[in-house]
Amino acid sequence: MEASVIVTYRCDARCHMCNTWKYPTALREEIRPDVLNKLPRLAFCNVTGGEPFLREDIEEIVSVIRKRAGRIVISTNGFSTDRILSVAKQFPDIGFRISIEGLPAANDELRGIKDGFDHGLRSLLELQRMGIKDIGFGITVSDRNARDMMELYQLAKSMNLEFATAAVHNSYYFHKYDNEIKGKETAIACFEELIRELLKSGKVKDWFRAYFNYGLINYIRGGKRLLPCEAGTENFFVDPWGEIMPCNGLDKSIWMESMGNLNDNSFEDIWNGEMAKIIRDKVRTCPKNCWMIGTASPVMKKYISKPVGWIIKRKLFGIHG
Repeated sequence: MEASVIVTYRCDARCHMCNTWKYPTALREEIRPDVLNKLPRLAFCNVTGGEPFLREDIEEIVSVIRKRAGRIVISTNGFSTDRILSVAKQFPDIGFRISIEGLPAANDELRGIKDGFDHGLRSLLELQRMGIKDIGFGITVSDRNARDMMELYQLAKSMNLEFATAAVHNSYYFHKYDNEIKGKETAIACFEELIRELLKSGKVKDWFRAYFNYGLINYIRGGKRLLPCEAGTENFFVDPWGEIMPCNGLDKSIWMESMGNLNDNSFEDIWNGEMAKIIRDKVRTCPKNCWMIGTASPVMKKYISKPVGWIIKRKLFGIHG
């Protein structure tokens, strides 16, 4: 099972594609580290926000989750370099993913944070110099930055770092309902170029990334999800108040419900409760067709024959689709 723990909605960035920063959580409301001891055994846990390094107790949070999860990655805007390096020094076996939304001008415009690109790159370089192995950065593709995607991929490749992609989505989590890629064919052409490069890689992991990016193309085109969504079964989210949510793609205008609150109940009682069953039924008929890594990755592993089949067709025969 995989999970994302959203430790805060406070954020020092002002992203154009995400309004979470306009709706910060109060410090006193945010889930305490000791409550996270209730989490089940996890294969993977993403610690995110908001900006997780605004939590003064981030070290304690990581220490607790580290006992529950086989692998941990913290997602950050990379601005607080000193805080990031302090955590990396204490926990050199965890991963870090820094959001970089394009080359410097595009990044700083989209992130709304002065010199954000410089801070993010410095954090990456310092983590690399420390010898941290699980490092990477990622881009959330929009009309403004689609053309920067390949340059960022080449930068990641030259630095031997992981490179992650996403497309703009709308949901309660982002407090956004007007995100849209209008220049669809431009963005799709950039994703196709990235897919071709990933399939040339000698790393099997890159081939599966190519499939994930193919799923993003399908999402941009408005297609049905390539694989079933099993949010609330294969993965879950914990929000800053301790609510167990199936995913971060929920939309209040369609449906949005919590399985239960971790502050009040054991995880097992929540996970096996009646509300969890109701939510899983709703997930099966959810019309959103999101394609975000938190819900796509678990089912790519579960239904691995489908990505493998696609990879074989693309690599050996050059068959698209």
